[in-house]
Amino acid sequence: MQEKTILITGGTSGLGAAAARAFAAMKARVTFCGRRIREGLQLEASIRAAGGEATFIAADVTDEAQVAHFVEETCRLYGPPDAAFNNAGANLYTGPLHRMTSRQFTDTIATNLTGVFHALKYEIPAMKAGGSIINTASTAGVKGVGQGIAAYVAAKHGVVGLTKAAALEQARNGIRVNALVVSAIQTEQWLNNVAAKPGIVEKIAASMPTGRISTVEDIVPMVLFLAAEQSTYITGAAIAVDGGITAG
Repeated sequence: MQEKTILITGGTSGLGAAAARAFAAMKARVTFCGRRIREGLQLEASIRAAGGEATFIAADVTDEAQVAHFVEETCRLYGPPDAAFNNAGANLYTGPLHRMTSRQFTDTIATNLTGVFHALKYEIPAMKAGGSIINTASTAGVKGVGQGIAAYVAAKHGVVGLTKAAALEQARNGIRVNALVVSAIQTEQWLNNVAAKPGIVEKIAASMPTGRISTVEDIVPMVLFLAAEQSTYITGAAIAVDGGITAG
């Protein structure tokens, strides 16, 4: 990864931040974006203090112009991206489908699916010499989930489909596109979201084949592998890093 240019959306916390640290530790040049400016600047400073090269650029993936600026700034600072990790996303509504508002549905789609489209739209032409794109999908993107997250399920299914279509379009251009199928990840944000539900962490862990919820350390190695030259024959894949939850 030395002197490779890596860009990451949703990079200010959780999996995106862990990936930014890992790429920078391997001497890649990293740009990452997000909406939380304070957290982004703190992460940039932390990576630089550890001897890494990273730049935070504020951007909301639902805004096409901001995504375009993010990719343009990456190219200006470090040259064309060698790999991109499109990680921005969140479940914005939990509740029955018939009680969901149109705004709640469209906001969820915008954050989780349209944001990936915006990123792909500008990353692909920027990768003049080819590269690797990794999109964060979900177990909810390959199976039905009847737990009040219908919009999120629809969006993540869309990410998997968009990944496959982009991979086929770009296969002869040296650009690989893959999706990560992840389950719940114990990040600070995730734990905050479930804090109001006593016992939910233990319940989810018990439902996992492995008996535990994943951590960012479980996922980041696959991100690094898919970004590296060792994975050059892998494209259009939805790769499960989910503790076996989609196996049954």
